[in-house]
Amino acid sequence: MTSIQSSIQDIVTAVSSVLTDYVMVTVLLVAAIYFTITTRGVQFRMIGEMVHLLLRSGKRYDDNRAADAPAHGSVSSFQAFTLSIAARVGTGNMAGVATAIALGGPGAIFWMWVIALIGASSAFVESTLAQLFKVKGDSSFMGGPAYYIQKGLHCRWWAVTFAILITLTFGLAFNSVQSNTIADAFHACFGFPREWMAIILSVLTLVIVWGGVQRVSRFSELVVPAMAIAYILLALVIIGMNITRLPEILSLIIGNAFGLGPALGGTIGSAMIMGVKRGLFSNEAGEGSTPNAAATASVTHPVKQGLIQALGVYTDTLIVCSATAFIILCSGVYADGHDGIVLTQRAIDANLGGEHQYGSVFVCIAILFFAFTSIIANYYYGETNIRFIRDSSLLVNLYRLMVGAIVYIGAVTSLDIVWGFADITMALMTLCNLAAIFALGRYAIRLMHDYRAQRARGLDPVYHSSTLPDIASETECWND
Repeated sequence: MTSIQSSIQDIVTAVSSVLTDYVMVTVLLVAAIYFTITTRGVQFRMIGEMVHLLLRSGKRYDDNRAADAPAHGSVSSFQAFTLSIAARVGTGNMAGVATAIALGGPGAIFWMWVIALIGASSAFVESTLAQLFKVKGDSSFMGGPAYYIQKGLHCRWWAVTFAILITLTFGLAFNSVQSNTIADAFHACFGFPREWMAIILSVLTLVIVWGGVQRVSRFSELVVPAMAIAYILLALVIIGMNITRLPEILSLIIGNAFGLGPALGGTIGSAMIMGVKRGLFSNEAGEGSTPNAAATASVTHPVKQGLIQALGVYTDTLIVCSATAFIILCSGVYADGHDGIVLTQRAIDANLGGEHQYGSVFVCIAILFFAFTSIIANYYYGETNIRFIRDSSLLVNLYRLMVGAIVYIGAVTSLDIVWGFADITMALMTLCNLAAIFALGRYAIRLMHDYRAQRARGLDPVYHSSTLPDIASETECWND
């Protein structure tokens, strides 16, 4: 049985390596560059507008004064933003960054920054399309790649294929990885039994997901900013303690990115591949996951949420991932043979004195919040796409039970093969989505021009279906 499992693992690893390291990364880079050019660098030109929209949407709404007061489903633009951040910010930011440095060297961080800067254009396009083609559900708006593939390209089989892939990837495979990470951290740090953690996580997950998207978004709105701020503050404290070494560390990152100086864990090729791969895994720009959250928001123009979700890419990679990178590089332990979450724990311990394992405890608690909010957001991506395939309460309830079960199973078992299958389904899902946004991207660009024209006239942009008359019949939530 062991030899069979080993053979399966070898096959899965080989297939996932080709799909993720070469095919998916190449196509994602091409898409990011293409949309950066066709939108004339929307992610750079309109960054001020992104911040303005996010700050405005974060305020409590006054029905008599707010143009973007939540309507159907009461999910605000800010809540949709935090829901997507909940899925993005997770083990990838703490363990994934550490792995990128361990395997690709400090230069991997430079390429992680690069893919975030250009990949934000893909995030803008896919999230704007999700808003344009969204539909009304029982309690909130719903949308995402499956919806814009069917309504924009009129291809049901393609849309259903994507819906199945994202449900398998996020709703099941990735959730088992998240629960496994939490259980690992608590067992290593406190000796807490995996079985008890499995039960706790499973019960908490079922309680929250049975409350619907409003409970999910409210939970994310409260927890995500708090956990991200706490983690960033810790990074700032560590950077402050090592402020005189900051020029040295920046030089180390940039130098290794181009093969200058010692390899320190990777060549220029491995630095680029690991940086791009882990960056894309973390910020999800172009994968097709974020649009599911973006579609839930109630806004007056699709571009508003497209801009906010593009800002989410920056938040994830340029802030949270960079925080982990600086913690590790300031510690000097990145070349000691450690990897993943252990490297992050050892780095914090080293920065704080290394005697009382404060880093291990903090990372353990942080992982609980990061990974658990990812479980909740991942669940919602699956529910949205199951309802797309067939809007059946029975199927949704069965899916909820499956998520509860997979969270339990993931916490008590090894997931090497599951990780491999997750990489494969993630790559196939991403390729499905990228093909769709290549085909439909012209609508997002036309919407961007409409938005900018209204802003130039001093207006708070409002979209009507008559603006794009060729697809007016497919944009039911924007009827005049």
